[in-house]
Amino acid sequence: MNTPAKLTGFVAAVAAVFGIALLVGAAVGPVEEQTEDPTVSAHDAGHGEDTATGSAAETPAVEEIPGGLMTYRNGYALALAETDLGSGEDRNLTFAINGPGGAPVTDFDVTHDKELHLIAVRRDFTGFQHVHPVLDENTGIWSVDVDLTPGTWRVFTDFTPTGGESLTLGTDLAVAGEFVPAAPQADNRTATVDGYEVTLDGDLSSGGDAMLTLTVSKDGRPITDLQPYLGAYGHLVALRGGDLAYLHVHPDGTPGDGTTRPGPEVVFHTSVPSAGTYHLYLDFQHDGVVRTAAFTLTAGGTGEVQSGSGAHGDHSHSGR
Repeated sequence: MNTPAKLTGFVAAVAAVFGIALLVGAAVGPVEEQTEDPTVSAHDAGHGEDTATGSAAETPAVEEIPGGLMTYRNGYALALAETDLGSGEDRNLTFAINGPGGAPVTDFDVTHDKELHLIAVRRDFTGFQHVHPVLDENTGIWSVDVDLTPGTWRVFTDFTPTGGESLTLGTDLAVAGEFVPAAPQADNRTATVDGYEVTLDGDLSSGGDAMLTLTVSKDGRPITDLQPYLGAYGHLVALRGGDLAYLHVHPDGTPGDGTTRPGPEVVFHTSVPSAGTYHLYLDFQHDGVVRTAAFTLTAGGTGEVQSGSGAHGDHSHSGR
């Protein structure tokens, strides 16, 4: 074959390959660059100006990831010394919060009277504990005793590293033993624990703020002398069913502020990111003992409220 013929054949082959590449590219579509932080909200991302038109750049809304779903966030990581433990009482749980450089963090701000709050919840919601580990400042290792039954538990650490933002990190803990799964829990607005009755008023609806009022009584008598616990007359934890997303709940008022009464009502404010089932745990202190009342509520869609009734197990603990 002469030289011009060879060149003609080569050009034709290159054109064919290039054409196939164009087809594949059109079918697959362009590769989009991922933002560094997927939790950046549209409000934060929308401050930039379009240099060509001078108008604000339109950025699709990105839903912020609720707390507790990630083991690593903003450079901080929750690292359990052991990811599985045996069942039983007073099982020692040790862990570290590793910082951006990879070393355990030893400096934390005090939030709700503690440097770190640890919440342990069995994934079927039949076990709940809110405890406060002790930090070894020389090693950065936290330790605490917990009571565990067989099954998979979710461990949450709620903390604020000094100079950083408040974080809630979560990870699973496997507990050995014969596991008996529990049936899904029905909605309930009344809980009893150690002779105390706690009722919950208020509704949850995705996309809106909610005010929840919990009223404590015993033997039909309102409790008006609740004792401060973690800087308030009650501490409320809210978890979404399914993925156990951890929601922040803020108490209304502070003991000693001149207006907040020590019962029988304790008021909280929160919002939920989606419709579905939510499990709420109220810690309150009376006569020197911290007790936990548990509730289950169903949140409707935006502007929609669903309610139900049922029974739910409750707990008491020493407020470690």
